Amino acid sequence: MELINIGISSIFTQNILLAYFLGMCSFLALSKKVATAFGLGLAVVFVLGITAPVNWLIHEYVLKEGALAWIDERFRAVDLGFLTFISFIAVIAALVQVVEMAVEKISTALYNALGIYLPLITVNCAILGVSLFMVERKYSLAQATVFGVGSGIGFFLAIVSLAAIRHKIRYSNVPAPMRGLGITMLITGLMAMAFMIFSGITLGG
Repeated sequence: MELINIGISSIFTQNILLAYFLGMCSFLALSKKVATAFGLGLAVVFVLGITAPVNWLIHEYVLKEGALAWIDERFRAVDLGFLTFISFIAVIAALVQVVEMAVEKISTALYNALGIYLPLITVNCAILGVSLFMVERKYSLAQATVFGVGSGIGFFLAIVSLAAIRHKIRYSNVPAPMRGLGITMLITGLMAMAFMIFSGITLGG
């Protein structure tokens, strides 16, 4: 039940976009078309689903104090925590390169639509934020994996929903001062409130 609660929470009430406002640059820039938002959302789900457990393993068995004790007891005092940021970013960068090559091979149109924002997933604060939250909350491997996948699904739902709404409001009479970024930010705020409706859902053990 705990894993289910973490999954539901990461998708809705602790949505990486709508609760923490991480990754807003790509969220706003690539939510103009549903197809583009869908492709980026899937890419983020894949990257988060892989990077969260991989970074957990690196932190637990390489970086944190005493993590190298499995090699030899003499390394128990070694603490490589200062390499956390650069190590996490290196893992994310490597996996984003894999995603970029796969998207280019599978769909050239989607690759061109995503443009510079696909490689920029590497420095997307939402991706790094998930790994850092995972460490801060002391999740287990299973919890970190569920949290990563759930956060990716939450990102996917948020960006596709915004893209669909922005497509619809093209035919609406939006007041001139609110057109563009203004109405988009207003919709984002309303979506965040809507996602928080799920805050009362907690499954008992």
